[in-house]
Amino acid sequence: MTLSSGIDVLVHFARKLESYLEGIVFSAQHRLDTSVPESMNNRINVIKRMAYGYRDTAYSFLKIR
Repeated sequence: MTLSSGIDVLVHFARKLESYLEGIVFSAQHRLDTSVPESMNNRINVIKRMAYGYRDTAYSFLKIR
């Protein structure tokens, strides 16, 4: 329908999206929540900031685990 509209800009946009169609449909069907990994990354960064200056890297990794 979009490709047969005759509007050049719209046809160009639709052709660019064709290669991404599978990913777009997958994203719409399976909503993934990234809040847990984001909060874990934030917590690790906080621990790293708190451990700045420690000479014992093994202790820092122990705190992260």
